[in-house]
Amino acid sequence: MSNILAVVEQRDGAIRGVGREVVSAAAEAAAALGGEAHALILGGTTPGDAGSLGEYGAAAVKTACHDSLSQYAPERYARAVTQVVTEGGYGAVFFAATAQGKDLAPRVAALLDAPLAGDVTAVAVEDGALVFTRPVYAGKAFAKVTSEGGVALASLRPNVFAPQSLGGAGSVQEVSVEASDVATSTVVEFQAAGGDLDVAEASIIVSGGRGMKGPENWHLLEAVRDAIGNDVAALGASRAVVDAGWRSHGEQVGQTGKTVSPKLYMAMAISGAIQHLAGMRTSQTIVAVNKDPDAPIFGVADYGVVGDVFEVLPRLAEEIRKLKAGS
Repeated sequence: MSNILAVVEQRDGAIRGVGREVVSAAAEAAAALGGEAHALILGGTTPGDAGSLGEYGAAAVKTACHDSLSQYAPERYARAVTQVVTEGGYGAVFFAATAQGKDLAPRVAALLDAPLAGDVTAVAVEDGALVFTRPVYAGKAFAKVTSEGGVALASLRPNVFAPQSLGGAGSVQEVSVEASDVATSTVVEFQAAGGDLDVAEASIIVSGGRGMKGPENWHLLEAVRDAIGNDVAALGASRAVVDAGWRSHGEQVGQTGKTVSPKLYMAMAISGAIQHLAGMRTSQTIVAVNKDPDAPIFGVADYGVVGDVFEVLPRLAEEIRKLKAGS
């Protein structure tokens, strides 16, 4: 069957923005296969929010509002998704490659005994089959993979698949899943660093490295973030910064932190170790500021400034504020 199921994340009853990206990608791929994209929301949301996914290509939106699914519960969620996939006869399932999606997708793959393509950055249809592109070797190369038979599962990197408004209206239907009796751990609470925007979901990231010299200088990065707007911009950090205790692990970008793909990544005083590049090199635009003209970060940057970050950052924040005031 050529229909694709998009698993949409919700938090406190509100659909997360990355869910629209997954639905939109599923709709485009399903259309190329001659099928439909359906969305699945576990834990429930308002009918209006659920129905809004039709605008992004969901022909049908399935919701499971059982109390046992109100918070993310790995084993229950995996069992519920597996049941919907099996009963619906879906040919593919798309997840978001968020912290939750990276935990859930492998569990579903194990239950379905199906292959999983993780952290996908492109989806295509070739000869009637889905082909997924994903980074390998710390982002130095990209591999194209396809699934031979069975259900094809993929987790899609956030901020890579822009949600496309198609103007449709998806029908909303409640589904019954048998997962309430499954023993599981349950997520009690989500906390972002300082209550700020999650670095993995921000469209603009202002990231600092060891060259910032200490946590007392982070206010310079915060000023740039605030000038842009903390509703779209987030602070990031290199591993050296987190290991030194300057910033929380929730802000760490890199192979052992979070993989990000924002529209704009600003690397301030970051030399560009390969582990850091692996987590951000797929950003749409990369701007780097570093005193060392031979810093590896300049090898991936679209724009680079060889200079003192302590002189550049205040000027940058000032110019951004001027631009926004003029608009």
